[in-house]
Amino acid sequence: MAHPAPPLSDQVHTYPDRMIKACLNGDRTRAEHPGVPITPAELAEAAAAAVQAGADALHIHPRGADERESLHWPDLRAAVEAVQTACPGVPLGVSTREPIVPDLTERLRLIAEWYPGPDFASVNFHEPGAAQVADLLLSRGIAVEAGLFTAQAAATYLAWSGPTHRILIEAIPGISPGPDGPTAAQSILAALPATNTPILVHGESHWTWPTLHWARSQAHHLRLGLEDTLTTPTGEPATSTAHLLSLL
Repeated sequence: MAHPAPPLSDQVHTYPDRMIKACLNGDRTRAEHPGVPITPAELAEAAAAAVQAGADALHIHPRGADERESLHWPDLRAAVEAVQTACPGVPLGVSTREPIVPDLTERLRLIAEWYPGPDFASVNFHEPGAAQVADLLLSRGIAVEAGLFTAQAAATYLAWSGPTHRILIEAIPGISPGPDGPTAAQSILAALPATNTPILVHGESHWTWPTLHWARSQAHHLRLGLEDTLTTPTGEPATSTAHLLSLL
């Protein structure tokens, strides 16, 4: 498929040499952490605090009335507009991960309804139909972040070869290769050729902080928030994404 030019949002947003993206909630529940933002108002408040703490971009998982992740545009629109109002001009992205809507046909149908949509969306290239999801996002004027959990996902991404806003090297315990986050991140990066596309590295769970420390030493962009970890580098409970960002 012929790919359109990168969306306007891809052309006008500029980042510092080392960009920090805040991931506010992911699939976390209030049972896991009472501070996880769920509603549009909570996301807006958490986003504003994260930007104040140093975030240059934001990543959210909008929810429906049942507090579960949603790809329905009314749910996304409420969250996106609330965050954009609270953080004008700050690039904002959402997830398209398969578990939100496992059926690919239905997922594509819902994404096709996004308008005007967020600035960007992440696509996990280990998931079936990733290229179709990415193509559809581009056709809607939404920039693509390529999420790579493994070297095989990197190969799938390279076969797609569409215009990419940012490559996400994601070190996930139990999924990504290697005994620790830095090793996993390096294994995935080794599967990629040299590129001018911005690379962001992050880890999840107990791999979060070691991965971030390594990524910072390599001058990669970073991601941090309650989606990735609920604890500080010393193992103390984190109160919010802004709290975590203050410790970078």
